Amino acid sequence: MADYTQDYLLDKKIKIFQPNDGYRASSDAVFLSSLLDGAAPGERILDVGSGTGAVSLCLAHRFPQTSIAGIEIQPRLAELSAMSAAANGFDKLKYINADIRQPLKELANGSFHHVVTNPPYADRDMPSPNPSKAAAHNLQQFDLSAWIAFCLKMLRPHGYFYIVNRAEALDQILATLYKKAGAVVIVPLFSKTGQTAKRVLISARKDSKAPTRILPGLTVHDSSGAYTERARRILRDGQSLFSTEPALQNRQSGFRRNQSLSAAPQSPDRPTSPD
Repeated sequence: MADYTQDYLLDKKIKIFQPNDGYRASSDAVFLSSLLDGAAPGERILDVGSGTGAVSLCLAHRFPQTSIAGIEIQPRLAELSAMSAAANGFDKLKYINADIRQPLKELANGSFHHVVTNPPYADRDMPSPNPSKAAAHNLQQFDLSAWIAFCLKMLRPHGYFYIVNRAEALDQILATLYKKAGAVVIVPLFSKTGQTAKRVLISARKDSKAPTRILPGLTVHDSSGAYTERARRILRDGQSLFSTEPALQNRQSGFRRNQSLSAAPQSPDRPTSPD
């Protein structure tokens, strides 16, 4: 009997294979993928700690002309991710089984236009008895700052960094980005209206000195427990976070919208429309 299941993302637009007993992707991965608002043909995207591949699979669906690589420390998850890429016909999406604490021969530093990551969230929580879940959720002999530093190292100058994490990690993330990346954009994720944000989506631009912005948050569930319209458009339709909020559609908010890094404007951190 197979040790994995065939599941789906984006309302069955994407097949994803995940272990029966081990780490399985959550909605956080799809929300993170929605933070990337534009990628030009030929650009390179790196998914660090790719797990079962949910983030990079969503990006491959949205940006089929980009080249995407995923790095995953668990061999079985990397293998299942490669199976998912093949099943969806994503021939520009590849997965590497590697430990980012060790030198990487397959990937060159400073070679990616975008780096996305959904890292382990916990450094003090009790690890799961399941080894796969423990490795995916608990930082082991590695801290969040070092993880982010690796991501920034892989970015080319003025490249874009994207992360989802616990709200309580915000201060550490901002401290790590300080003087290394700017144009920071923070989007709180609320489970329901009136609750505090437990997750945050964050983007930053390497080498930028533009100021930090906090954008209107995304509420995932309504009072009945169903997905809100904005969440549904991301989770089911695969839309960008920015396309789901009219107030954000005409604002760059620190992001490049459908603009190649190789043809960056003279003032790359300035929005094309006023706030």
